Formats: sequence, C-alpha cells, structure tokens
Amino acid sequence: MITRIPSCRVLCLGLAMLLTGSLLFAGPVNINTADAATLSRELKGIGMKRAQAIVEYRQKHGPFKTADELALVKGIGPAAIAKNRDQIRTDVGQTPKGAQNPAARAPVKR
Repeated sequence: MITRIPSCRVLCLGLAMLLTGSLLFAGPVNINTADAATLSRELKGIGMKRAQAIVEYRQKHGPFKTADELALVKGIGPAAIAKNRDQIRTDVGQTPKGAQNPAARAPVKR
C-alpha cells in the first residue's frame, strides 16, 4: 500500500530546497542598469508591470540617486522599498574598486 505522507514530505522538502536556493542566489540589483526581467526576478513584490514602470521612469527622468526615489514610480510604495532595501543598488558612474578614474588624475605638466 502506498501512503501519501512520504510523497508529501518529499514534495515539501523539494519546494523548500527550491525556495531556499533561489534566495541564496539572489544578489544586489542595480536599479539604474537592470532590465525589467531582472528587476522582476530579483526584487520581492515587484512583478513585470512594476519592473517595466521602473525602467520607463528611469529612461524618462534619468538614473535613481537613492532607493527611496523608487517611490516616485507609480505602484512602488515604501513597503516594497523597505522589503528590498538590502538588494537595491544605485551605483551611477562609480569607478570599480581598484580602478583609476582618468578624470581624477592630476594634470601632467609639460
């Protein structure tokens, strides 16, 4: 006789592993460079429609300076920002660590 309890446990264990795995691999997302699919996938509570609104707002108004500016996008509220604050990046024009910014170098005397 086949019981449903072991199969239910296996199903629950599989779902737990799937959800845990996706959370472990979720990383910071730059809201100034990510496409709508990436925003939707990486940010909790942000579906494709809201992600597209973020991209459209960014194209129309320029890059976000802070995560809090996402509240200017229709459909994005403080709760969604708070849920994702640790994942949101707004690195605009920053030089990667260890690289030199050519504009910051001292002029060469001739």
